[in-house]
Amino acid sequence: MSKKTYYLTTAIAYASGKPHIGNTYEIVLADAIVRFKREEGFDVFFQTGSDEHGQKIENKAKEAGKETQEFVDERVAEIKRIWDLMDTSYDKFMRTTDPYHKKQVQKIFKKFYEQGDIYKGYYEGLYCTPCESFYTESQLVDGKCPTCGREVQPAKEEAYFFKMSKYADRLIEHINTHPEFIQPVARKNEMMNNFLLPGLQDLCVSRTSFKWGIPVDFDPSHVTYVWLDALTNYITGVGFDADGNHDEKYTKYWPADLHLIGKDIIRFHTIYWPIFLMALDIPLPKQVFGHPFLIQQGEKMSKSSGNVIYADDLVDLFGVDPVRYFVLHEMPFEHDGVISWELMVERYNSDLANILGNLVSRTIAMSNKYFGGVLTNSNVADSFDNDLKEVVLKEVDIIRKKMDELRVSDAMSELWNIFKRCNKYIDETTPWILAKEEDKKERLQTVLYNLAEAITIGASLLESFMPGTSKKILSLLNVEKRSLSEMDTFGLIKSGTKVSENPEILFARLDINEILSKVESKKEVAPASESHEFMDIENKEIIEYEDFDKLQIQVGKIISCEEVKKSKKLLCSKVQIGSSTRQILSGLRQWYKAEDMVGREVVVLVNLKPRTMAGMVSEGMILCAEDENNNLSLISPSTSMISGSVIC
Repeated sequence: MSKKTYYLTTAIAYASGKPHIGNTYEIVLADAIVRFKREEGFDVFFQTGSDEHGQKIENKAKEAGKETQEFVDERVAEIKRIWDLMDTSYDKFMRTTDPYHKKQVQKIFKKFYEQGDIYKGYYEGLYCTPCESFYTESQLVDGKCPTCGREVQPAKEEAYFFKMSKYADRLIEHINTHPEFIQPVARKNEMMNNFLLPGLQDLCVSRTSFKWGIPVDFDPSHVTYVWLDALTNYITGVGFDADGNHDEKYTKYWPADLHLIGKDIIRFHTIYWPIFLMALDIPLPKQVFGHPFLIQQGEKMSKSSGNVIYADDLVDLFGVDPVRYFVLHEMPFEHDGVISWELMVERYNSDLANILGNLVSRTIAMSNKYFGGVLTNSNVADSFDNDLKEVVLKEVDIIRKKMDELRVSDAMSELWNIFKRCNKYIDETTPWILAKEEDKKERLQTVLYNLAEAITIGASLLESFMPGTSKKILSLLNVEKRSLSEMDTFGLIKSGTKVSENPEILFARLDINEILSKVESKKEVAPASESHEFMDIENKEIIEYEDFDKLQIQVGKIISCEEVKKSKKLLCSKVQIGSSTRQILSGLRQWYKAEDMVGREVVVLVNLKPRTMAGMVSEGMILCAEDENNNLSLISPSTSMISGSVIC
């Protein structure tokens, strides 16, 4: 009988830079899910990949002085290096520069145009280059991009549009009749209430302002816009053909069982993507899961915020499996998880070194000390044994249920209950006391055998989450990995099995001060490969001296500063300029603490028209310098100047 198939995709990583640990979490989460599915007997196809087109990449390549294809090839190599470092078992790495993908995107675009789903028009709005998205004024947050917080620019250009509203009712019906389609439920409610029910706007699906993209073959001045290009990788990667000549992989694996993505792109995957599929008249994916973020210093990781942590740096300090453990265990099903160096060390020492590592070490050490490493089931049992067996076998079923619900963090907690129960069993049975009495020899053999058996089951379950550690533990016990189908029985280790004589320490305890010292040496705002000695920007229109003379720019001194409660980005400063004091709001919160602003001399554009932000009036602008990574730095006089001094 053929195996049941399971097709999982991750979002494809944007090939503009090195992925941080927040990005890496997704591929590790996906890997844990598919490894468990394989253990359950599924025929799994696991696809990940890279999104390699767009204006941001074109600009980055120019800044680096490289051909764009060369630039993305280097970035893709780095993405794959990180994915491989984290021991992920993907079956295919799909690139949007792949010739087959590009050809199919062109076919799909033409098909949509010919059946009346796409039409030509003009797009005018506020554009965020890093996010490659247009926004209306009402969608902005504090006047900036609602997704990344960067500046937006007015833009107008000829474009093709997809008629989203044509399929909206069908999509609403599908979501209502398939409650499992969007998970967690809160994500579904957000999509319905914020986008679908109020009515969909037509979607821009081409651009003319840059060239690095898939050309529209019947109108080559246009390139296909990001989402129609990127999203279709999920079908082109398994051999979809717009003319109907599909590869057998497509027939076998589509529709996908799971699109695993970050919650920030849930709209594109649960509205745009299913509507594209409806227009193609092919089945929708069975489920889209929008996972939460890893949060550091109270906010989502981003290079512009200067709070990035990279997977390879973590691996250097902790090892691959401890990093996998942390990101999987600390990320709840629905809410954001928190990452910090202190918490990682705490989890490493308590959960890995103490609960698991010490358990394995004690069990093997006692087996060697008392019986020369030989495991024997003498079947001399008491009530403690029955409870141990019951807990272990029950946890297997609970873990399977949690994994089926994609509650991976909860599944790991249940798995650790097995190891905790084993440690409790040692305290209950006191092997060191049994060893002192000759007539308790067979009881002691049974206790150590039961420990080895319980650890074997736990270590076999561990393979989905920490594959390297799983293999090490099973090797130390000299046993084979237990299949899920065998985990309804306790006691399958053959008597006479001999454990390792000199077991390695799985997890040596770490000192937090040593780790923090090493972290300091690794700190960086952005990867060196993305920094340059200069940066070029697009030149603005030449102005006359009379235009510059209209600007009133003066030195001010900040006399008080506080965070704006209704905004995550704004600081409210009281700035003394000459004999007057002004209230000025500035988006500096991620770079400066309110208390550190007080007393600074700053450069202020004084005669800027007041505007209201987050319910507060701002009476001017504090001027800053902004680098290529969107980091901000206050501009101050090189020597102290009196308040009100004129900038000329």
